[in-house]
Amino acid sequence: MRMESDLETFYKNKTIFLTGASGFLGKVIVEKLLRATETKRIYILVRPKRDQDIKTRIAKWQSDPLYKLLLENKPNAFERIAVIAGDCQEPDLGISAEDCELLYGEAEIVIHSAATVSFTEPMHIALDVNTRATRLMLQLAKKMRNLLAFVHVSTAFSNCVIYHITERFYPEHLKSTASKILMLRDQLEGNAIDSITTEMLGKFPNTYTYTKALAEQLVETEAQDLPICIFRPGSIIATSKQPVSGWIDNIYGPIALIYGVAFGVLRVATAIDNGNFIVVPVDSCANMVLCSAWRTAAEFKERQQRRSPPTIYNYVPHESNMIQQRDFKRMVEDKRFVYPVTQAIWYPFLHTTSKLWLFRLASIFYHLIPGFLVDVGLRLRGQKPRLLRTYKKIHSNIESIYSFTVNSWSFETHNTDALWKSLSERDRQLFEFDMKSLDWNSYFNRALCGMRTYLAKDDPSEESLQRARKRTMRFYILHRLLQFVLLCSAFAIVRWLFKSAMFSLK
Repeated sequence: MRMESDLETFYKNKTIFLTGASGFLGKVIVEKLLRATETKRIYILVRPKRDQDIKTRIAKWQSDPLYKLLLENKPNAFERIAVIAGDCQEPDLGISAEDCELLYGEAEIVIHSAATVSFTEPMHIALDVNTRATRLMLQLAKKMRNLLAFVHVSTAFSNCVIYHITERFYPEHLKSTASKILMLRDQLEGNAIDSITTEMLGKFPNTYTYTKALAEQLVETEAQDLPICIFRPGSIIATSKQPVSGWIDNIYGPIALIYGVAFGVLRVATAIDNGNFIVVPVDSCANMVLCSAWRTAAEFKERQQRRSPPTIYNYVPHESNMIQQRDFKRMVEDKRFVYPVTQAIWYPFLHTTSKLWLFRLASIFYHLIPGFLVDVGLRLRGQKPRLLRTYKKIHSNIESIYSFTVNSWSFETHNTDALWKSLSERDRQLFEFDMKSLDWNSYFNRALCGMRTYLAKDDPSEESLQRARKRTMRFYILHRLLQFVLLCSAFAIVRWLFKSAMFSLK
């Protein structure tokens, strides 16, 4: 009979409360818990929607390819999920008194991963969801009679105002305390708070990183008596291995860039070649969240005795296996004939610059002029123009992440490394998150294949791939012909100008 691992034993018959379960990371955490552990119950906080009841939303999950392996082996797995109706934007999380009592008595492990991750989110919304909801979750946890561990999911960029980030708190970079900011939020309407965003941010580049930094300060100052840790992942992208490689369900962050390039839409962006590329696979993140909960429960008594602060886990590419932005760009371009999409509108290529003014100038020639011509063609065919509108969104997104593409960060990961070393061999296999051993080239093969399948909705068959490769080759030939025509035209114009100048001198 096979012996249970430490983590399998820890999660057996446990009751978990998870926020952000419908998000990218949350879905993978749910899948991993249901597939790899024998948890008793997973309570998930789900926001009601007017046009769709909660049960219908949860039922839709079962058709997601992410859960295919789970349901093949455990057809009744979703019976272990129980829904708590709520909303992180509500003053009381929107949880009923009855459900609160249920959580007080049953919840043993809390994973708070709900967040708004938009860099352009209005300040009042970002404060409500990322900061105030964290305080409310901490207050809720303090009343849980059987609490063993609380994992607060933050971000590796919560302290992006400095460029070497260790596994500690950084309250000194905030202009005001989280308590004062939340007090101000309670006193002012949303529009009033939004109007002073610039003054509130200080050195922070956006509302997302700022409100996540405030949330970390709340953990530091208001959760000393809780068995709690902070998980700081880099930009989370497609699964590496489990339950299916390359799975992704959102067009965001680095994947949005790959997606735009693959379709031949995005041709110029901002970046620096030697900038560290801080990305991590979502399945590895889910594994580490579960491991950090186990470790937090195990070390809580010792932490209390030493009166040490909550443990922080930076989760980023290991310094011995770091890739840079130039490597990412090269891998994406090298694979344009390996996993092309069937609906591409041009040959995939990407030019990068670290200068925002140069990006804006280049965008006119690489994006806006071609987009205008395509939209004119669509109008003539009686179709709705859409490319210029798409480019407006793309340019807005690129400018919103500009500071992250032209700067580079390094991280210390001592706690993360120690956590990995503390796992048994079996747990390392079941809950793998080691970033030292990740083969980036193989990983991006899987990620690009997954992007093609799950986002572009292309058939993964070889026939579909061959059709897309032929289309890409045709675009490549047209691309080179266009370059030749433009070069000849430029040469002719320069020659004409030179002759005109010489003639005028005579």
